[in-house]
Formats: sequence, C-alpha cells, structure tokens
Amino acid sequence: MFTKNNIVARKFNTIIDELNSLREDANSQKLLQAAILSQLNIANTHHVLNNIQLAEFKVFSQWKDDGIIQFLVDYLDLESNTFIEFGVQNYTESNTRFLLVNNNWTGLIMDGTESNIKDVHEQEIYWKYNLTAVTAFITAENINELISQHGFSGELGLLHIDIDGNDYWVWKAISVVSPVIVIVEYNSVFGDKNPWTVPYQANFYRTDAHYSNLYFGSSLMSLCDLAKEKGYTFIGCNSNGNNAYFIREDKIKGLKPLSLEEGYVLSQFRESRDAAGQLTYINGTDRLMEIHGMEVFNTRKNEIETIR
Repeated sequence: MFTKNNIVARKFNTIIDELNSLREDANSQKLLQAAILSQLNIANTHHVLNNIQLAEFKVFSQWKDDGIIQFLVDYLDLESNTFIEFGVQNYTESNTRFLLVNNNWTGLIMDGTESNIKDVHEQEIYWKYNLTAVTAFITAENINELISQHGFSGELGLLHIDIDGNDYWVWKAISVVSPVIVIVEYNSVFGDKNPWTVPYQANFYRTDAHYSNLYFGSSLMSLCDLAKEKGYTFIGCNSNGNNAYFIREDKIKGLKPLSLEEGYVLSQFRESRDAAGQLTYINGTDRLMEIHGMEVFNTRKNEIETIR
C-alpha cells in the first residue's frame, strides 16, 4: 500500500531520473558536435598553427579552451596520455574533463575544498574513467610531493594551473613531472608590461588578499619569463584573456612561437567586487586602479614594489 509520501518520493525520483537522462543526452550531443569541430580544426591545421584561438570550442571548459586543448593533443607527438589539473572546484567546468571523457586520458585533479572533491567522487565519471581526485591546498612546498604520492612522475601530457594566487610560484617549484603542454591562468589586469606576481604566501587566498578579487596570480610577462627558464615556448592565450599556453621546446613542431605583445589578450569579463561582495562591473584598465597600493613581486628585479 502506497502512502502519499511514497507517491511523492516516487514522482520526485522519476523527475530526477528524467533530468539525468536529459543531461546525458545533452552531453552526448555536445561530444558529437565537438568531434565534428575537432575534425574541422585538423583540416584547418595550417591556420590554427598561427592562431590557436581559431580552434576554440566549449564542452566542459569555462570558456572555450576545450577546442584549443583538443587541437594540441591531436597535433603534437605526445608519449603520455596523462594530465594534472588543480583548482578544479567540483570538476563540472574544467579544462581537462573533455580529455578524460573524449580521449580516455588518465588524470590527477586537486582542489582545496573537501566538499568539491567529495562531489567529484560521487559523479559517474569517477568510476567510468581513470581519475584521481584529491583534496589539497596547494603550495610551492607541497606540490611535488602531492604529485608523486599519487603516482605521477616524468613525462606528462598536460598540466593546467589555476589556483587564483600562487600560480607562478607553484609552476616554478614543479620538478617531478615534465609536461608537454602547460596552461597557466594569468591575471590580465596586471597588463602586458609588468613582470608581476603576488608575493608568495603559502596560505594566499584571493578574496582575503583584496576584497575586489582582482589581486591574484601573475602577469603574462612573468609567466613567459618563467616558461623560457623552464624550456617552454609561449604560443598564445585563449580569446577570453585568462589562460596562457606554453609548449615544451622539444615538442613545438609547427606551432608559431609568439612574443608577449603578439599573444597578450586583455580580459573583458567583469568580476570585480566591492567590500560587501557585490559585483562592480569595472572595465578594462580601470581594474588596476582598484588595487593601487597593493604590493607585487617584480620577477625581473626580484624585489617587492607597489602598484601605482
């Protein structure tokens, strides 16, 4: 005999099942469209080699990085189908999920919030694919141990760094893996003429550092300098102006190396907030004014200076 509560529960579960089915259908359609776009990118290789933004499309990435990454994976001679990405939140919107699902790569993802990683463990992809998801607040001191203890070392297909803070310092510290493709978030608010990163603090947290959420990470100039030191070539940024792409020099093939001036993109998204946490929608270079007086580390002079 069914009670009213039983009937409501059954209806609710039916709705959930239908929503999950619709979501699966939508993802299948996106994957099919992405496969078609990937083939078009391959056919257009000559042009994409000179401008990686031409390959952009979005499946799981926040912006349109899935297309760029898929083109690079298809084009480059990769010996290892492995990736590491950190700063993934709950991984529903990330730059390596498409590689995991579409290419069946093996990966390690990390995020500092336990509930985010718990969510990943409960997702269907966690048993369907070879993914390791770890809760960790990443620092320059612990990154190599975190990578090693979860079974990754040596040759790596792709590394993506997006931790809204010590990105420069963490990439500088990484030595246990040698990725072919490196993607690092840069802070375009710092401009294209300043070799700046936030001074290293192991416990750096973007919102605590400055209420605007504009004070974080590294300028593209500092990342390009570091890339050169580590044996990488800068090949451009995504069109939204937040992710920079670097290829290990021995794997560059026909990709066009770009100067900082050629590849820099000023972001157009308006994520700044006021002291109460409300969006302020500040545009362009006015965003730098919002963080005047904050200290930055000049990576060419190796000294602290103040944003003026």
